[in-house]
Order: sequence, then structure tokens, then C-alpha cells
Amino acid sequence: MALADSNYRFVMVDIGAYGSTCDRHIFSASRMGERLRENQLALLEPRTLPGSAGPPPPFVIVADEGFALSPHLMRPFSRRNLDDRKCIFNYLLARRYVECAFGILSTKWRVFMSSIQMNPDNATLVIPACVLLHNFTRIHDASTDADNGQNMTTSVIFDQSQTGRPGAAGLAVREVYADYFCSPEGALPWQMEAIRGGR
Repeated sequence: MALADSNYRFVMVDIGAYGSTCDRHIFSASRMGERLRENQLALLEPRTLPGSAGPPPPFVIVADEGFALSPHLMRPFSRRNLDDRKCIFNYLLARRYVECAFGILSTKWRVFMSSIQMNPDNATLVIPACVLLHNFTRIHDASTDADNGQNMTTSVIFDQSQTGRPGAAGLAVREVYADYFCSPEGALPWQMEAIRGGR
């Protein structure tokens, strides 16, 4: 389980869960899930979206349908009964950065191209070593720097039940982003063509 930034660097990893366990349960039991629930991750303070006059929404972690929705963890709308607005949100909520980060990692460190053939105790040492080397090469290959320590902890009250049902706060944040992606200020010129071509 890993979080990646827009420079394809891993900012947090959790190693050692069984692959047969669902993503939501792994995340919930992980240190990163625990720190997110307890507002202990160094998340940026909410910022107003470009061109928007509305209240600033929180920064979010982009995840797939296997995760529970919360104010700082965005997942796509269900694929059933999607209108254009929901399709645009799902399309723009791309997970390409984390997917590309894993692709770059496995291309450079070919031990990830198949099942790791070693003792699990050794694997839990090899994986973080590869992640650190990956980040090291990304930092030295990058032409631009990331935020460089401007993260500030934000306090958010989560309204999410133990059953994984999305709370009202998570739904409200998703609606803010969905509305913005369809507004004149937030829309991309080619997004309608892209979603209609993908249907």
C-alpha cells in the first residue's frame, strides 16, 4: 500500500499485509490509514480552487473503488447510472501518478515484475530499500522541486462509520470537486469529448 505524489515519488508505504485482504481493510489497519483518521498526516491546508469563489475544499488522496470515501480520501462515483457530471469527475480523478510510480519502480527494480521469490522477512527489507532508491533517483532526475516542507496539519472531523459507508462530509467534498470540474473555471476543453469517446 503506497501514497505517491505528482512527481511519482512515494511519500508513504505500508508493507507486509496479505494480498488476499481487500484494499479498504489493509488501508484501515495500516499506519497511514490510522494517521489519516486521527488527522496526523501532514496535509496541506485547504485552498480555494482556481477561479472559484466557493469555500476551499480539503486536499485529498485519490483512491479507487476499493476504498471508503472520506473528506480526505476521494474515490470515484459508482459506475451505475453515471451522468456526464459524474463521468467527468471519475475521468479527472485519475490515479495515473500512483500507477506510473509503481510502473517506474517495477521497471527499474525488476524484482517487482513477478512474485518475489524470497523469505517474507527478507522481502520486507528489500521492498523499502527499492522504494528509497526509487525516490532517490526521482529526486535527482527531477527538474522541479515539490512543496519542500510547506505541509501543515489540518484538523477535520470525520463522519465515517466502521462499516465503510461514506459519511456526509466525504460526500460533500466529492460534490464540491465534481461541481468544480464541470464549472467554466474548472472544466478542461476536451473533457466532454474524452468521456463520450470512452463510453
